[in-house]
Amino acid sequence: MSEPQQPSAQPPAASNGRRTRAMLRVTALVVVAGLAYLAYYLLFLRGRESTDNAYAQATVVQITPQVAGTVAEVTADDTDLVKAGQLLVRLDAADAQVALDQAVAQLAQSVRETRTLFAANTTLQAQVAARQADLTRQGIELKRVLEDAARREPLLRNGAVAREEYEHAMAQAQSLRSQVQAAESALEAARAQLAANQVLTEGTSVERHPAVARAATRVHEAQLALERTRLTAPIGGYIARRNIQVGQRVQAGTGLMSVVALDQVWVDANFKEGQLRSLRIGQPVKLQADLYGSTVEYDGTVEGMGAGTGSAFALLPAQNASGNWIKVVQRLPVRIGLDPKQVAAHPLRVGLSMRVTVDVSRQDGPSLAQAPRPAAAATATEDAARATADALVRRVIAENIGKR
Repeated sequence: MSEPQQPSAQPPAASNGRRTRAMLRVTALVVVAGLAYLAYYLLFLRGRESTDNAYAQATVVQITPQVAGTVAEVTADDTDLVKAGQLLVRLDAADAQVALDQAVAQLAQSVRETRTLFAANTTLQAQVAARQADLTRQGIELKRVLEDAARREPLLRNGAVAREEYEHAMAQAQSLRSQVQAAESALEAARAQLAANQVLTEGTSVERHPAVARAATRVHEAQLALERTRLTAPIGGYIARRNIQVGQRVQAGTGLMSVVALDQVWVDANFKEGQLRSLRIGQPVKLQADLYGSTVEYDGTVEGMGAGTGSAFALLPAQNASGNWIKVVQRLPVRIGLDPKQVAAHPLRVGLSMRVTVDVSRQDGPSLAQAPRPAAAATATEDAARATADALVRRVIAENIGKR
């Protein structure tokens, strides 16, 4: 039998040619990929800073009572939309009403007692005048008796007047001296009493008297306590985290529910340290929410930056000076303001994930550390309660001050 023929080996030149062509294709692919990335960077990534570590935030107001009491009524539940000033919770106001009535009665009594002080000035002035007149009369009488005794003294030596008559005149003069001294003491006492009463009334009026003011302060306190049994919404928004029921006893400061103002939404974007150097106030921002996907895009503006990293304000901050240390890139929250019209068209909720892309091509704005913060929001609830208390105090004083 003949031996099988062995396949002939390929020429070395053909094998090297295929390897070269394969390497050229790989090199071409790498060059194309590099050029594509360079074009993508120049067209899309250059002049932009982006992060997906961003979350929607909103104004959240916790509703807490300022006085202790028993819940008598709850008028709002989770997801309800409430307006500013709308009643949310009403506490039992029986004790507060009793305290207010007592304070009003005390104020009325203080006004009348103060009126008595002012009226006593006139009475005491009349008493001083009467004591002065009595002293004058006693002094004139004493002078007359002394003059009579002086005229009888030479007659006594001549025997024209009996000694008994002279001694009687001298005794009468001594009695009048005692009466004059008594009248002087009574006059001084009346003047001292008038001065003491004037100390309580001088430089003021019935309405501004300290006793009336002290009683008016108690009315203010009682009125405020009564007003605080009605918990109203300080801002408009949606109710969240309601944890209160009718009949429950609550203490001052207990969290009852929260009001979330979803019309005041912003985004906190947590950028890395190296990304912050090119961020400026007023730079335009494009945002996308995972809730809506890429079909909805929000327009925003850089408004400010947090004062510190999350680790710096953590309950247990890192102790980098002890033990082994590993560098961890820190992130700082950057506040992004949103267009209210876009938020109204596509509402957001607190905590939703966002993707943020900042156009950093503009560098004419101030740095984030120089950004001024807007003034905090205020509520007129306490002002209205004070106005009500002031009106009540004025009415009680007017009813008890009498005719002028």
